[in-house]
Amino acid sequence: MLCVYSFPLVEFFATVSRPVSLSLSQSTLLQSTVTSMAAGRHMLLMLAAAILFSFTSSGKSHEEREPITRFKQYLRFNTAHPNPNYTAPVSFLISQAQSIGLQFKTLEFVPNKPILLLTWPGSDPSLPSILFNSHLDSVPAEPDKWSHPPFSAFHSPETGQIFARGSQDDKCIAIQYIEAIRNLILVKNFKPIRTVHASYVPDEEIGGFDGMAKFVESNEFRELNVGFVMDEGQASTNDDFRVFYADRSPWHLIIRAKGAPGHGSRMFDNGAMENLMKSVEMITKFRESQFDVVKAGRAANSEGFVMNMQPSEAEAGFDARLPPTVDPDLIRRRIAEEWAPAIRNMSYEIIEKGPIRDYKGRPLMTLTDDSNPWWSVFKRAVTSAGGKLGKPEILASTTDARYMRQLGIPVLGFSPMANTPILLHDHNEFLKDTVFLKGVEVYESVISSLSSFVEPSG
Repeated sequence: MLCVYSFPLVEFFATVSRPVSLSLSQSTLLQSTVTSMAAGRHMLLMLAAAILFSFTSSGKSHEEREPITRFKQYLRFNTAHPNPNYTAPVSFLISQAQSIGLQFKTLEFVPNKPILLLTWPGSDPSLPSILFNSHLDSVPAEPDKWSHPPFSAFHSPETGQIFARGSQDDKCIAIQYIEAIRNLILVKNFKPIRTVHASYVPDEEIGGFDGMAKFVESNEFRELNVGFVMDEGQASTNDDFRVFYADRSPWHLIIRAKGAPGHGSRMFDNGAMENLMKSVEMITKFRESQFDVVKAGRAANSEGFVMNMQPSEAEAGFDARLPPTVDPDLIRRRIAEEWAPAIRNMSYEIIEKGPIRDYKGRPLMTLTDDSNPWWSVFKRAVTSAGGKLGKPEILASTTDARYMRQLGIPVLGFSPMANTPILLHDHNEFLKDTVFLKGVEVYESVISSLSSFVEPSG
């Protein structure tokens, strides 16, 4: 279209500008006509410029826009609890896998809770494989508290922000895995030595008990011969990418107190509520002491802890998160002796929501030093992609990584989102398009490096 409009315009105005002899009325008429034509010319030139900009812009960003389009398609699937739609996103992911020749398999250990496994075979299947994991589900969203519908994937043309539940947690890495592999296959003609798997699991947001917990116990998982795993991380508010070597283990603690019942106007010692409030006060003070340690800089935020009558019984519930650096037996002793002692007619119940030690009794942590060759390869891969890692952290929350660490498999939590506010589970969760595309680039480097790594013999 640009050729059609540009050359005729130049030729046309070169013709009408030739000198001729005209009468006054003819001159006035021609002047009016030329003025109108000049205005028309101006409009056509603006149109031509707009078309030129559109063509050059779209030509330049065509390869960038397609991954963004696919990312937004995936974000539009409503996978929020309590009724996540797993069927549609799994079908979408399978179609993407098929488009680049990946193998795929769906597993169901619990009805209507599928696990999707994508496979890119390596040239040496005898080597332990690499697994890239993400979860299908997301937490609920309150639409009336969002600037845009939470499953619309609204893409701001001014800021590049893509608003959607799951944009950070963690549908971004789900698509980044596939887009990175797509580029490695179609653009770089890369062939991995180790087999690469990508897993998409259900129910992570509610504990993963019907998802990854079942998967790691299966023959299908054992047959993968997984040597190293990448799982989700969190956004970073600065230039560094965050990386996590451990999660905090969730405990649900219920403390029950007993005492003599009576009218609210009576005052007597050791009532159920009095005993319970003493315990609540102790636990609150302990939590404050942990926070004081964090504020003093002696520990990271993720290394501390984070439910008219006088009844005969009272209870309170606490959601405790234990970092792997803490001895769980010491916490149990503190609960039994200080927070809920039998001498004060108190009892307690601890509900451990997942493992806290691996199969050898070790803390669920992945080494992040040179003794772990996977760490060294990963770190170099991020650096070669122009990224920079911050100090390795313990994740303040809990992910499916714990189930794989329980098997002794090293796992790193990593979501390449630099200079991004942390908005997982928050209103108006978003991710910028440029940040997403940079993550694809980083994962190209990570996937190619990890899948090419062969430990020296001897």
